[in-house]
Amino acid sequence: MSTPKTWFVTGASQGLGLALVKRLLREGHQVAATSRNAETLAQAVGITSNAFLPLQVDLGSDVSVQAAIAQAISAFGRLDVVINNAGYGIGGSIEELTDAETRQAFDVNVFGTLNVVRHALPQLRQQGAGHIINISSIAALAGATGWAVYSATKAAVSAFTEILAQDVASFGIKATVVEPGGFRTNFLTAESLALPQQPIAAYEDIRASHARYLQLNGNQGGDPEKAAAAIIQITTEANPPLHLLLGRDAYNRATNKLEALEQNFQAWQDLTLSTGFTE
Repeated sequence: MSTPKTWFVTGASQGLGLALVKRLLREGHQVAATSRNAETLAQAVGITSNAFLPLQVDLGSDVSVQAAIAQAISAFGRLDVVINNAGYGIGGSIEELTDAETRQAFDVNVFGTLNVVRHALPQLRQQGAGHIINISSIAALAGATGWAVYSATKAAVSAFTEILAQDVASFGIKATVVEPGGFRTNFLTAESLALPQQPIAAYEDIRASHARYLQLNGNQGGDPEKAAAAIIQITTEANPPLHLLLGRDAYNRATNKLEALEQNFQAWQDLTLSTGFTE
């Protein structure tokens, strides 16, 4: 069992976030957890404890996020681990998804995460320690047809986490991006997955791909309890990973993508290197 810490976890009322919060409380940690509805969150967790602070937060609101982090610090005195787990899936081609649908996905998956990081960092810098863990997706590294916008939001999270880790290392703060594959959560339900409001018939192949994907619901290979345990484990490591893949499917997709990238780079090496000034 890990040494008790103070955790701030977003998107905690269902899925991986809920599994993580329950496990943390069982292991004796202090947890400030957020959801769009604090009452729903408290009911889902089902644990009444002075170590648990359910918070109703609009992650798209800078003011709401700042207030939530202040409440967590006031209640527990510090922050050790910040988990950005809130987000949702969005399927569809770029042409089908409206500007509003696309921006909403970025607001939640990207800007909500940035808001939490921005307001947590002053406390972590003051402490000279802390660990920020951003939940991305294997789609950030190896996306699939019909998920362009979702993959873009998660790629943004993975990219800025890499640079965040460099920017805050001198303060004693660590950063990790977690890139899970398919886990047996509610990700493939209407609560967590948005599809185009104005589908285009020409993209029927994408519809078929989505239908096959949705059939996996309840049969995904990943166990959220084991994912929660893995996330807790990396917070005990002196040198935690910058990237943590979760699931066999994530590992296979990532390594296949690396091989494809290497082949692409090598195939076009001559043209790539031809663009410099001739000395």
